Amino acid sequence: MTGGAPPRLRGDLTQGPLLRTLMVFAMPQLVGNVLQSLNGSINAVWVGQLLGEQALAATANANIVMFLLFALVFGFGMAATVRIGQAWGRQDVVAARRTLGAALGLTGLIALATTVLGMVFAPQLLDWLATPGASRAEALAYLRVVFIANPMTTAMTMIAMGLRGAGDANTPLRFLILATVLDVVLNPLLIMGFGPVPPLGIAGSALATVIATTIAFAALLAWIYARDLPLRLRGPELGWLKPQPGELAPILGKGVPMGAQMLVISGAGVIMIGLVNREGLAMAAAYGALLQVWNYIGMPAMAIGGAVSAMVAQHIGAAREDRVDAIGFAGAMANLLTTGVLIAVLLPFDRPVLELFLGRGSEAVETAMHIQTLGIWTYLPFGVTIVLFGSLRAYGVVWSQIAVLLLSMYLIRFGGYAVLYPHYGADSLWYSFIAGSLTSLALTLLAYFRGPWRRAMQARLAAQAKA
Repeated sequence: MTGGAPPRLRGDLTQGPLLRTLMVFAMPQLVGNVLQSLNGSINAVWVGQLLGEQALAATANANIVMFLLFALVFGFGMAATVRIGQAWGRQDVVAARRTLGAALGLTGLIALATTVLGMVFAPQLLDWLATPGASRAEALAYLRVVFIANPMTTAMTMIAMGLRGAGDANTPLRFLILATVLDVVLNPLLIMGFGPVPPLGIAGSALATVIATTIAFAALLAWIYARDLPLRLRGPELGWLKPQPGELAPILGKGVPMGAQMLVISGAGVIMIGLVNREGLAMAAAYGALLQVWNYIGMPAMAIGGAVSAMVAQHIGAAREDRVDAIGFAGAMANLLTTGVLIAVLLPFDRPVLELFLGRGSEAVETAMHIQTLGIWTYLPFGVTIVLFGSLRAYGVVWSQIAVLLLSMYLIRFGGYAVLYPHYGADSLWYSFIAGSLTSLALTLLAYFRGPWRRAMQARLAAQAKA
């Protein structure tokens, strides 16, 4: 018989060259994020071109509401991803399954509750956003239909996050491609009508999303069980969907502040939409189009930050924390390069890109180009912040991130807006946006290099070296 360590699990991110491992793992996430944005962008083109600026502004307002509600459960998904990653790093498949089951059970209940409440209180949510009257009715119609997809979207996202924690980024990508293709194809058909299906207008766009999400979710479940992927739940394991206190406590303990972090971000987005709406329909339409464009610019940060979080979590589980700083540095440099290239490619073509959403001759195009010139550069410091957040999240450092976001987004961004508005008018929104982004990076660097978590990590490394 031969001795030696047992073979590592498939999806192990603790082996091999750091940058290559990071980018190979991040690439499917990046492609997936781009597909999600492409899906939203193409649908926005259909809505803007077929239904007009009012409908485009309506979808922008409705989507920020959906993001706000989704933030309630996303934190639990992030907490579960970290726990699954740590379990994978120490080769404990059963613990990873238990965590995924608990996360699915918890977030499924929350998703059902928020769907019902969201459909009932959709008018009040739109009033809170100060949705322009010209687009309010369309936003309400869109929102009430798209809420139906919320439980499937939540479950699909939780499973995808769990798979990524286990080092599998390819499976979620396959079914995101399926959902995207279906949504893009169905959007114009349901908006304009075809065959016996009557024109459904903006509600047709929402219904396309519901149908696409439902089919993709069912296909993902079928694939997981047909392939017998390691995180599947069978027989008695399905009982883990009813979370037990031992599993629920760590998910809630870290998920609540992680969810609060998402709520802080989405809350800032809600306030931003409200401030933009107060500048009129042209500004609201311009900002709606820019959100579609800027989603792409932020995609590398989100993908690389997620990959960094999963990699660091697995390294913690495998007791290889000596590589944590190198992972963060590789992620930050990769993000600066990819984001910088995207900005350089986009800027020379911003007019035709924006006209895709707003139409030729729209007064909102000039407004959007002006905003883009001022605001797009914030994505460089933003990207480094998100990557470092990924490392901190793997260590359960979340309250510091909330403090960073509160100070940078609310005190600096909105406080700066209030101070600057009498002097610069609507441009104060974008000047304060830049100031908030730079502040968040400075504070994140402080938390990363001077936080208590680092002293604990260094103490463990010193103990390992002595052993």
